[in-house]
Amino acid sequence: MTPYVRDSILATAALKRFGQCELMHIGVDTGGTFTDLLLWDGRRLRAHKVPSTPQDFSEGVLRGIAEILGEPHTGAFDVTLSATVATNALLERKGARTALITTRGFRDVLEIGRQTRPSLYDLLADRPPPLVPRSLRLEVTERIDAGKQVVRPLEVGEVEDVLDRLAEKNVESVAICLLFSFLHPQHERLIARAARRRGLTVSVSSELLAEFREYERTSTTVVNAYVAPIMQGYIRRIDRSLRTMGVRRWRIVQSNGGSLSPKSAGEQAVHTLLSGPAAGVIGALSVARLALAGRRGEAAKVITFDMGGTSTDVSLIAGACAAGSTAGTAGSSRSADAGAGAGAVTTEGSVAGCPVRVPMLDIHTVGAGGGSIAHLDAGGALHVGPRSAGARPGPACYGVGDDVTVTDANLILGRIKPDRFLGGKIKLDAPRAERAMRQLARKLGTSVPAAARSIIRIVGANMERALRLISIERGHDPREFTLVSFGGAGGLHACELAAALHIPRVLIPFNPGVLSAWGGLVCDVVKDYSRTVMLSGGADPQPRIRRVVRELEGQARREMGREAPRGAKLVLSRSLDLRYAGQAFELNVPHAGKLRAAVERFHADHARRYGHSDMNAVVEVVTVRVRATGTMRKPAPQAIPRGAADARRAICAKRSRMTLYDREKLRAGNRLTGPALVVEPFATTWIPKEWRGTIDRWGNVLLEYRKTR
Repeated sequence: MTPYVRDSILATAALKRFGQCELMHIGVDTGGTFTDLLLWDGRRLRAHKVPSTPQDFSEGVLRGIAEILGEPHTGAFDVTLSATVATNALLERKGARTALITTRGFRDVLEIGRQTRPSLYDLLADRPPPLVPRSLRLEVTERIDAGKQVVRPLEVGEVEDVLDRLAEKNVESVAICLLFSFLHPQHERLIARAARRRGLTVSVSSELLAEFREYERTSTTVVNAYVAPIMQGYIRRIDRSLRTMGVRRWRIVQSNGGSLSPKSAGEQAVHTLLSGPAAGVIGALSVARLALAGRRGEAAKVITFDMGGTSTDVSLIAGACAAGSTAGTAGSSRSADAGAGAGAVTTEGSVAGCPVRVPMLDIHTVGAGGGSIAHLDAGGALHVGPRSAGARPGPACYGVGDDVTVTDANLILGRIKPDRFLGGKIKLDAPRAERAMRQLARKLGTSVPAAARSIIRIVGANMERALRLISIERGHDPREFTLVSFGGAGGLHACELAAALHIPRVLIPFNPGVLSAWGGLVCDVVKDYSRTVMLSGGADPQPRIRRVVRELEGQARREMGREAPRGAKLVLSRSLDLRYAGQAFELNVPHAGKLRAAVERFHADHARRYGHSDMNAVVEVVTVRVRATGTMRKPAPQAIPRGAADARRAICAKRSRMTLYDREKLRAGNRLTGPALVVEPFATTWIPKEWRGTIDRWGNVLLEYRKTR
């Protein structure tokens, strides 16, 4: 076992058994700077961190798993991994050479897109180029109408000619997206069979997204085709090594907060684009359900705040259900609270400028992390991020690079103790950080501490805007919420951000630096199914809805029988995308079987979200959705010991400026007073003087604002 591997806060606490077996389960989260791991052996948790390896993320993952298992290792183990491979391939435009086959006359849908512009008043703004150049967007002669009638059959000979042209162009992957194929998929299936016979990686729109909106469906299919070969290569490398280590089963977290088998993740790589952030939200919600549900007799409202080395991810959940709840509604066109702590789910996502219409947790990301680099623009103004120092060379205090980062600023301000970083196994180079900061301070014409405080204020403003976007700008009052902060850098900024938004409480979970890995341990197997139906007026739509629901649930049962581990409990939930006739977008509402109840819920949700509703207007049923959840038994913390004596020993230093608490020695009921630092191996929490904290029965730190005179 390497020196980085250490028992977590809960290593000495009594924990519920994972079933009756001793099978080990490892959660892994790959970040831009560090790869985090948690191992559950049936009795305790062990945490571990290794530097990420951007040149090949599988190297860092496999190294971390080997180290946390230790030598010699015997016995089987499971792994749940959150992967950034598909995301990075899309962001860096390093995906496979991809072609698009579409209906004649529609090859430019991918480039025409919508009329929306990200910068409305920027006359010089350029849209990112499409993933598939026009020379690789090929057409076939076929046509299906909106009534799913075949107007012109597909010509098989033309398909072979198109595939011959793709072979000449050295295409690796092909996206197939024909007009109205979500109603009549037979033509797409014929092309897919022919392409697979030639050894191509194939993405079929009717299999990925059986919904209308041609541009979004095409973009989603193309994104999947672009990243799938990269993801499949990553999976093969991981799988070969894990098999030699003795893995029994391993899975990959997907964007909707559930997990997929490696085979499904390789075929549907677009579902993993928010894998890491989704694991963090699921981990935070599992803690929030224990620590906050039931306060004042109502479900907890939380905002998750995940600040790592490269970026910050935030998400809002308007009601985290109590522990033990089952899954709630499926994805929605507009974000909806999915219940069960599953997080707010949306199907209106965009990654690297590419629309992606698959169910995903509603997460907003900004380029603000511990490694975000401070720099001056041409006019001499100070900026922080979005460029990050990453794992190599890292912040100046890592001893290699010279870029000034947020981590360096926190170190100079005394919020990070150089001898306690990563449990004291890495000693930070404070003099190097100060030299780098002094150069920046000279350019700003200020002192080193003032420059450091400026960096903290600017990165705080960036993160505050993200929190405002998901709360105030969507009609939510932050004063009703608790900020759940995690990630290696989250605790250093959480209280100040909460104060700026008048959020009264901050929850710092146990092991906050590796909480996304915890999310991998507790996530269920989830698959989403949908079909556009477009029903309004005329005949009673309920028979058609019931028929589609039966078909989707039948597909879900068949696939989950192969996907979910033995012993998983299958939970099926239904929802409908509804809109008023003439509207362009929908709201998703639960559907328990009675359409009238769903329509009443739609009116209420429309009034809450937009401030008005029309009880007399025609309501259209646009899309039917089914979410299949394979729920499994999970590790869950029990109460930690109480005791004042340990609290006294936890005070490892008391100076004129602040108190230092050793978190591993804190016990339930201990009270913390700011200004203070709570230090632990993989994270540090800064408690300003206006804040007070308590340790709850599970080892979480609950901080509350107490304004002093």
